[in-house]
Amino acid sequence: MVEFQVSIADPKEGRSFQTSVEGHHANSLIGKSINDEVDGIFVGLPGYKLKITGGSDSEGFPMKKGMPIPGRKKIIGKKGVGFKSNPKEVKLKKMVRGSRISADISQINMKVIEHGPKKVSELLQEQGDD
Repeated sequence: MVEFQVSIADPKEGRSFQTSVEGHHANSLIGKSINDEVDGIFVGLPGYKLKITGGSDSEGFPMKKGMPIPGRKKIIGKKGVGFKSNPKEVKLKKMVRGSRISADISQINMKVIEHGPKKVSELLQEQGDD
């Protein structure tokens, strides 16, 4: 069964929260891409709208926006996700993961874009107490 660790950034509170998603909620996230909007019910936040901003697989390779494949690929680049800046602006060949969520992804980053009736901290605190 698929399980994701989700990091949710809340710009209104200026904090981020971590939660675990498994079961049918995790399966419904498979196939989504970076910049897709999802309902907050998938991560235990009913009434919220979230935007997928990135993630990484179990070996730490980051997801790269603009790559429609779900697997890994070596690309040549000089800026962006997965690259460290170099003063000489040398292009480097790096391994990154595509922008689609698959079963190989272990961590997903999301951002709140529409708030619900309760605070995120209250909802995730209740979920953690169960």
